Amino acid sequence: MNIILVAGARPNFMKIAPIIDAIKAAQERGEDIDYTLVHTGQHYDAKMSEEFFVQLGIPEPDINLGAGGGTQAEQTAAIMTGFERYLADKKADVVLVVGDVTSTLACSIVAKKLLVRVAHVEGGIRSRDMTMPEEINRIVTDSISDYFFTTSRTANENLKAEGKRDDQIFFVGNTMIDTLMKNMSRLRKPALWDEHNLAAGAYFVMTLHRPSNVDKREQLAAILQAVSSAGLPVVFPVHPRTRKNMEAFGISNHGLIMAEPMGYLEFNYLVTVS
Repeated sequence: MNIILVAGARPNFMKIAPIIDAIKAAQERGEDIDYTLVHTGQHYDAKMSEEFFVQLGIPEPDINLGAGGGTQAEQTAAIMTGFERYLADKKADVVLVVGDVTSTLACSIVAKKLLVRVAHVEGGIRSRDMTMPEEINRIVTDSISDYFFTTSRTANENLKAEGKRDDQIFFVGNTMIDTLMKNMSRLRKPALWDEHNLAAGAYFVMTLHRPSNVDKREQLAAILQAVSSAGLPVVFPVHPRTRKNMEAFGISNHGLIMAEPMGYLEFNYLVTVS
């Protein structure tokens, strides 16, 4: 069996890593299974992508489609076009997509149109909020996928309510937790820990990047103002989208400890001892 694994954004990398480990373990047992890894390039910044591959021990992708940037539609189109060219020349039994990002949606559509089966890791999650791009990605991907690997029994029920069969659904848990547990002993302080004299249990960590929170000046300014009054230092690794909007809107950092996007090991260290 040949599986094409698709990753495009940082959450995907955390979910893909233990799947690659499991495939390698199966190969060592003599099972007939192989994979190729496609990076769509959805997250194209080194801190948003390359560093995660290194820290999580993920092999270099077999191809990077380079589809970063642009609007939702532009990025979806670029991923679909690039992945179609790649997949058309490959013999694949299954395309495995993860999560709910643009790459998930785009590559699942391409695979189905080329008559390749699709497996969705984290299938069945629903927010019931159709203003979220991720919710649209989930619903469309699940509507055409053949197999679903779920993180909860609630997800199982959601899929069954949408007409999926029991033999298509596999309740496996959250592969992000597999990645976290594997790397707990490797977590390490970021440089800003000493630079800002941080102490365990005496600061907060914040991430902020959803369009509904950062694309309107009033909303973004109100969130930053509220968080800045928390009474403790707030470490804020800033997503490129959020930083761009802060600069465009002329919003100050409100005294927050702003940082570049962090590697997996450094960020989770901060969260663990916050």
